[in-house]
Amino acid sequence: MKDKRVLIISPEVVPYLPQSELAINSFKIPKSINDSGGQIRIFMPRYGLINERRHQLHEVIRLSGMNLVINDMDTPLIIKVASIPKERMQVYFIDNEDYFKRRAVLRDGKGKLFKDNDERMIFFTKGVIETVKKLNWSPDIIHLQGWFTYLFPLYLKTYFNDDPIFSDSKIVSSIYPKDFEGVLSKKFKQKVEFDGIPENLISDLVKSDFVNLSKLCIAHADGFVLHGKASMEKEVIKEIENSNKPFVSNENGDEEIPYVDFYTKYFS
Repeated sequence: MKDKRVLIISPEVVPYLPQSELAINSFKIPKSINDSGGQIRIFMPRYGLINERRHQLHEVIRLSGMNLVINDMDTPLIIKVASIPKERMQVYFIDNEDYFKRRAVLRDGKGKLFKDNDERMIFFTKGVIETVKKLNWSPDIIHLQGWFTYLFPLYLKTYFNDDPIFSDSKIVSSIYPKDFEGVLSKKFKQKVEFDGIPENLISDLVKSDFVNLSKLCIAHADGFVLHGKASMEKEVIKEIENSNKPFVSNENGDEEIPYVDFYTKYFS
């Protein structure tokens, strides 16, 4: 992995959020790459519950100031950055007053998903990609963590398809067991379609439930890491197996996965 550039994109990363499985993996994976001589950039949202003073976040003026169009609305993008102590790994935070100021992650105090998670996903997706372009940092591998990142493969291979900075990037997606019921939004497809993405590629978003979001990611990513395969939706596993794309897995989510070996074998 020496000098390989790996972009980690996640809704949760330790030490900035509590130690969920996803947040821990989003720290462990870049650390293993960093320890193997790879180059790392990590992106996550800057939620309102993240203590900026404690974690020494600061705004990067040269990266901020862009407006992203989300469902026909101009929405300002703010970029902040911090370094994980003792690890020499930079974390970039996607920030916006409307989408990420609230002191919560993806659910309200009653455990219900926020109604604007669809727009938050679109904003996060566009914000990360536009920021990486400004950094002029071309990743060899883009590793996505969890369903909040599932729009990235679609947008990279359609909306940003002509951008040379991602022309050689391979997309690996970490898939986790189902963790929400129902649909994210009845207008999700309409909002994605506004960006000029072909209707035939997003027909599954008519019903934006967990399985259909997973299918959308599987259709456009290049490889997969299955965390807790024994607890995953059978339909999702079948979709991955039928894709004939490489994947690595553990059964219960607690066994170590050889990420670096997986990258090296399939994406060197």
